[in-house]
Amino acid sequence: MPSISKKGIKMPQSPIRKLVPFAEDAKKRGTKVFHLNIGQPDIKTPQIALDAVKNNTIKTLAYARSEGSEEYRTKLAKYYVKNDINVSANNIIATTGGSEALLFTIGSITDPGDEIIIPEPFYANYNGFSTASGVKVVPVISKIEDNFALPKIEDFEKLITKKTKAILICNPGNPTGYLYSREEIQKLKKIVLKHDLFLIADEVYREFTYDGLKHTSVMSLDGLEQNSIVIDSVSKRYSMCGARIGCIVSKNDEFIATAIKFAQARLSPPTYALIASEAALETPQSYFDEVIEEYVERRNTLISELKKIDGVKVANPKGAFYCVAELPVKDSDDFAQWLLEEFNDNNETIMVAPASGFYSTEGEGKNQVRIAYVLNKKDLIRSVEILGKALEQYNK
Repeated sequence: MPSISKKGIKMPQSPIRKLVPFAEDAKKRGTKVFHLNIGQPDIKTPQIALDAVKNNTIKTLAYARSEGSEEYRTKLAKYYVKNDINVSANNIIATTGGSEALLFTIGSITDPGDEIIIPEPFYANYNGFSTASGVKVVPVISKIEDNFALPKIEDFEKLITKKTKAILICNPGNPTGYLYSREEIQKLKKIVLKHDLFLIADEVYREFTYDGLKHTSVMSLDGLEQNSIVIDSVSKRYSMCGARIGCIVSKNDEFIATAIKFAQARLSPPTYALIASEAALETPQSYFDEVIEEYVERRNTLISELKKIDGVKVANPKGAFYCVAELPVKDSDDFAQWLLEEFNDNNETIMVAPASGFYSTEGEGKNQVRIAYVLNKKDLIRSVEILGKALEQYNK
């Protein structure tokens, strides 16, 4: 029988999606499932983006340019300039989601056997993208006790080797909701310049910052022009996850020229989705003001309700729409599956994402879950009520 590749076997399952069959079975049994496991906002997509597709009169749905239409990239560059990121259309490559942007980036800057340092817990697919490229993830652990703040620079320094090519952060963070301060970004700037590394920042949650705090992009700092790479997407910003339009942004011309070759190999991003994304750039600030206000209320509701449960520890997120909670269980994977297979309260249960899949260090996160507060406040309160009852029964 033909054999499967070693990297295919090593490819990790998604902690977010691997429990979907169990959730579907629960629904077939008549159980309502509250989805706390996935960052799919229930916020409405801006109507201007939907209308751009609905009212379009295209006669032939042709390929777009490999790097995305010039019109879209030019308008996108103006959006970045407003956010203190001075770039032009030539510094941007449109991709099929932020996922493809990460794949192209890792493929452009690493060879098999190279290493990327990532503070963990981190977005689970960073592991998958690295595995697909034959790259080793070197984790530097951040702690829930410190609200998942940036680890000490010394912790990074001792992990850097001749094989290290980059440091990768998510800011604001998925799964932690941590927002890196300008001072922390400055510390990362010093270390990547000292060791001649790339600093990759996944900034797809840029708009979602709370408590009066501001986002600092790695591309807003002088002196990082050749080292900084931004990964971005319309998925969360405009609640357009299904559009699958992301982008790579960098002023490093050699990197962009290399990444374009990867973009050409997959031909082009989807044309209709580019049209919708271009139109979404006209979304008024009032849309974001309302969305952020809603997320702040959801965050506050979720955190206050979680703190009422004995034995639960939770970090307070300052951005994005996730939090990591530590539960009084030994194995959150087993608990998450049990919630779907064996438990319900009045024919209702919850689906959470086991946090061990957001770590690459063996044994870390085994008693943690990621919770996405993308449901309305009433459903969040009910979800936490279910969690509390489930923990009581599970630990009997």
